[in-house]
Amino acid sequence: MPHLFEPLQLRKLTLSNRIGISPMCQYSAIDGMAQDWHFIHYGSRAVGGPGLILVEATAVTPEGRISPGDMGLWQNRQIEPLARIAKLISDCGCVPGIQIAHAGRKASVGLGWQAQRTLTQEEQGWPVVAPSALAFSPDHAVPRELSGEEIRALVGQFVATAQRALAAGFQVAEIHAAHGYLLHEFLSPISNLRQDGYGGSFDNRIRFLLEVASAVRAVWPDNLPLLVRISATDWLEGGWSIEESVELSGKLKACGVDLVDVSSGGTSLAARIPVGPGFQSEFAARIRREAGIATAAVGMITSPAQADHLIRTGQADLVFVARELLRDPYWPLHAAQALGHSVAWPNQYLRAAPPGSTGR
Repeated sequence: MPHLFEPLQLRKLTLSNRIGISPMCQYSAIDGMAQDWHFIHYGSRAVGGPGLILVEATAVTPEGRISPGDMGLWQNRQIEPLARIAKLISDCGCVPGIQIAHAGRKASVGLGWQAQRTLTQEEQGWPVVAPSALAFSPDHAVPRELSGEEIRALVGQFVATAQRALAAGFQVAEIHAAHGYLLHEFLSPISNLRQDGYGGSFDNRIRFLLEVASAVRAVWPDNLPLLVRISATDWLEGGWSIEESVELSGKLKACGVDLVDVSSGGTSLAARIPVGPGFQSEFAARIRREAGIATAAVGMITSPAQADHLIRTGQADLVFVARELLRDPYWPLHAAQALGHSVAWPNQYLRAAPPGSTGR
């Protein structure tokens, strides 16, 4: 059996294989509510046979959305359409997960295919917040610095969103602390210039994330896994580093986090990132080795052999595939065929399956 198709157990939950679908914003929600587009998008990929699907960044507050088209779970009425999606994913034999997030100073911009600048009030924009009053770019508004009281309130909003996600039927929760969004903004000295207990030293800069992780873990069932996505490095001198990521990951493990989803960058446009096949996998390998926690590799992973190699060589426990799953919703089925492994196909598609395939 290819290593990519070995089961993975996280707490009491077993993924049927090591393929996850990364959370990828669709910018198609209305007032934070999932639409038919989301049902089709996630359903078609669940049919393709991954072990885990993480539904896109889902905001814990209206102001935490990246754009007006972002998903949200800040109120109970947003549960029902997501519950429909979670059930469909589960019915296809895949584990449904969701990423909960706050965009911080990168909030209130256009949809993903539009100009990334702060929207005006007439364009449905809203004021943005961050650890410090530093704009992400000249096209982004200067955010308002959060007070200590507001930070503590946000911990509660992450918790409430996780509880709604559980009510919707999701079995995996991922806290988004990467890509220059709010929790990453607190981690990085580039975006965090605070002088209180949430800024300055390493321990102070990681405090907010650890508080969120501990609080979410306290309400997330013991038998279900909790993930955190981080940017392993800012790719900038004086920014967040891989050494800090290793130390943070050990502390997240102590908080009850089960897997670190390892990405990079996003906190500054000045970063020069050497993008290429598997360019972030070395970070996942180092965190796995030195922090003693399960990791997921992500970034320019496109071929079955490449994905299998990452698992086989112990660089990661799980591989998250993103853009390749937009190009080919059935990539896991095709990956199994390319690696000479037989997996079950949907009964409705058996007529197109390789000879000898079984149905599900």
